Amino acid sequence: MSRRTDERTAAELLATFGPTVSTRPTERRRPDGCSPRVNQRAAPRHGFARPGHGWSPVAAPLQVYQAGTHEIGGLFPLLAASPLPAVGARMGYDVHSGGAFYLHPVEFVLRSICTNPNLILFGEPGRGKSSTVVAFLLRMMLTGVRTLISGDVKGEYTPLLHALGVTPIMLGRGSSARLNALDLGPLATRWDTWSTERQRDELDGVLGRWVQLLVALAEAQGYRPTVTDEAALSAVLRQLLGAADGYTHLKPITIPDVHRALSEPDERLWQELRFAGRRQFLDHLRSITDALANLISGPLAGLFDAPTNFAVDWNAPIQSLDLSRLRTRGDQAVAVALTCLGSWSSLATDLQEDGELRIVVRDEIWRQLRLGLRAVQAVDSELRLSRAERKIQILVSHKPGDFLSVGATGSQEVAIARDLLALCSIRVLLGQSTRVASELADVLALSDKEHEATTGWANDRQGRALWKIENRTGLKVQTVLSRIERQIFDTNSQLVRVPRGFRKTDGSVGRNPSVGGRS
Repeated sequence: MSRRTDERTAAELLATFGPTVSTRPTERRRPDGCSPRVNQRAAPRHGFARPGHGWSPVAAPLQVYQAGTHEIGGLFPLLAASPLPAVGARMGYDVHSGGAFYLHPVEFVLRSICTNPNLILFGEPGRGKSSTVVAFLLRMMLTGVRTLISGDVKGEYTPLLHALGVTPIMLGRGSSARLNALDLGPLATRWDTWSTERQRDELDGVLGRWVQLLVALAEAQGYRPTVTDEAALSAVLRQLLGAADGYTHLKPITIPDVHRALSEPDERLWQELRFAGRRQFLDHLRSITDALANLISGPLAGLFDAPTNFAVDWNAPIQSLDLSRLRTRGDQAVAVALTCLGSWSSLATDLQEDGELRIVVRDEIWRQLRLGLRAVQAVDSELRLSRAERKIQILVSHKPGDFLSVGATGSQEVAIARDLLALCSIRVLLGQSTRVASELADVLALSDKEHEATTGWANDRQGRALWKIENRTGLKVQTVLSRIERQIFDTNSQLVRVPRGFRKTDGSVGRNPSVGGRS
């Protein structure tokens, strides 16, 4: 059969869609112009040991083409390689290329792979969210990065702390730990070493954070504070701190102190705020005063309204504030606690001047977001400042609907919460149901293949996830845990433990439930 004259060679096809490529024949034709024998040995069995040559599976007249992988991929579609650098925590392997998958958000920012170092994880319960986060934390410790768990709602990170010899801070039932939501932290110890200008700048930042915290706590109880309320809170805080001209000394304050100053104001306070009289001041600020009173006598009484009675070892590789004992006090109590912890931990870590990177984990973030506009704005501010403050913020949630149900449709809370996804360049999408996966596809603009990966492939095994980094094509990654890690990270151990004295289905007697692992 004669060869069609209109057919184009591979070199011509490549030249159509890219730069002209050079070709080199692998064998020479005979001087008389005759074709050599087709069964002639063209190369040694293992190929020529010199540049430009290699092993050939057949002794055919092949051509050598030189082109970029994005051009030659049309001819050899099975060629694949990991598009990310091998730096940071080795999480597992890229299913597509078979190569190891590494994660270091800060290095990704420095290498222009993404624009911010923040992560967000979505996944149904039991798909491996916690184990993925804990594996990342543990392996980043090898690079010297420390971690703060800003509110462990379910106590899932406590086994990791115990394995590292660190005692978590427990808040709630049976614990004597108290955390002052208005704690000065490192500010008090460094105050005398700063100049007056530095003192003024630091104080303005701390007061702004405290005002936002108190406003968010009041808003969580159904009251939306006004600008006048914020001005009054700022004036009260300055007065209680003793921040006069020169800033010579700062006094520790608590929420009861703020409540007392609002309910029993002195003449200088209401005159400074331009109220006509004491009665007008009390009537205008009655709502926010009552909201603060609920924090003193409500479900969180004694937790955040007393001086801090513990010291945090910031040199430890990880610290955690365990809130698992607060679950009996209701969801709102846990959400308020997360807000207080978020403000306190941000103040404590912001003033660390060691130049080190820190990871801040915000688990069950949806609880805090549902407190209102100010709580959403607080999270938004933390994400925006992550690069400047050398932090890697990690948000853990179940579905994108958690961010869209923080307020009425079209409200400012929903608009800001939706934008939080854009402030997290790295999105880890574990297994989801079809309905939730469709929401993710709409919010994150997933392709059909990526949508299918979250509903099918990712559900077949725990730890599988689609990793979306900025606008790059999603990577199928399988997180790999060692045997010891699986024991530490097992969040289902509570479901399989058998209390002492009870018999299991095989007739054996259960062991002490305080011992970790499966019975």
